[in-house]
Amino acid sequence: MGALIFYTVIYFLGYFATHGLNLIADRRLLNRRIAGLVVVFFVAVFHGYKIISSPLPAGEEAEVAIYALGYYVIFPVAVIVGVFLYLTWQEKKDNESL
Repeated sequence: MGALIFYTVIYFLGYFATHGLNLIADRRLLNRRIAGLVVVFFVAVFHGYKIISSPLPAGEEAEVAIYALGYYVIFPVAVIVGVFLYLTWQEKKDNESL
């Protein structure tokens, strides 16, 4: 649960940073949603690298690192991508109905 909240905060940091950049530039330079997702992927790559490259606790097998990678990186990023795709689909559907 904590990893999902962490990646959600990362997404919104990228989202609002891009929004601020667009306001400063006084035009739309970047898509806020895609920029937030790119930041999430960027952090996930480094987070996954840190999990894989860290030494394992004494007496643990390599499967623990794979479990941690799936639970703390892949699952939260998959949830955020799913919500991103759903909201994009809903927005497109709403725009077509107008």
